[in-house]
Parts: sequence; C-alpha cells; structure tokens
Amino acid sequence: MGKLVGFLRESDLFFNLNLTQLEMVENISEEITFQDKDIIFQENSKESEMYLIMHGKVEILVNPGLVAPKAGTIARPEIIAQFGRGQSFGEMALVDEGVRSASARAAAKGTHLIRIPRDKFLLLCKTYPELGFLVMFNLAVDLSHKIRNADLKIREVLLYQSRRGETHGR
Repeated sequence: MGKLVGFLRESDLFFNLNLTQLEMVENISEEITFQDKDIIFQENSKESEMYLIMHGKVEILVNPGLVAPKAGTIARPEIIAQFGRGQSFGEMALVDEGVRSASARAAAKGTHLIRIPRDKFLLLCKTYPELGFLVMFNLAVDLSHKIRNADLKIREVLLYQSRRGETHGR
C-alpha cells in the first residue's frame, strides 16, 4: 500500500473505493507543496488539475473586476471560500475544459496538496468504469454541496442589500 492510499481513503471524493482502486488513483497523483500566499492557479487560466488538501489551507478567490470593471478603479480579488485538510478544489477542471472560474492560493506555510491531472484521471475512469462511476458520483455530491453553500451566501448578501435598501429608502 502506497503512502497516499490512507489519505485518499479518508477523502469524501474517493469514498467507497477499494484498495486496488485507491492505489490506481495514487498512481496518477502527484504530491506538491506551496508556501503561504503562493498562487496554485489563476482565475481564467486553462489548467486542468484537481487538488486535494493533505495539510494546510487554501483560499479560493475571485476578481470582481474581471466581470464588470469600473473605470479608474482597481478591483482586488476577494476570498469566497477557504478549504482545509481532506477537502478538494479545482474539480470543475475534471468535468469540463473551461477556464478556471477562480484563483486558488495557499493560506498556510507548507500547504501540502495532491494534484490529479484531468487526462490521467479520465483515462482511469474510462478504463475502470466502476471506479469512474463511484468517483464521479462522489464528485457530483461534493459539487452539489458547494453550490448549495454558495447559494446560501448569495442569499445572505441579497438579504443584507435588501434590508439596507429599506433602511435608506425611509
């Protein structure tokens, strides 16, 4: 058994995989370490890897100025999420070939990650359909949780803006 299998077994993304399947995922994985404030990937870049956090923290940032820049202002990236041990990020790169929808930045010294490249992952899923189904199902559940969480945050902001409008409208 490899040194990553125990960690992969704890990850929600690889829930219900047997030892052989976990070893196959380990074989396509790469360990990588970042220091505090290191950029892992940039918003709008074309990279296609997914990451799992073994140790440390990762911040997910979006730059609001990329959508509708205001003349004469410099928009700064805003942190929209923070992830820790056992959590994954960058999963959308496994599902589609679009550009990154956000940036990812290490938020702790010695942030240790597992990087899983899209091409190797998809080949593994095609070669072993049962493994592919299990991981893609788990990935769908994980993304669903993240979307629901983002939906709640959007509703909070809208509610705050609505209440602020009522106060200023009087």
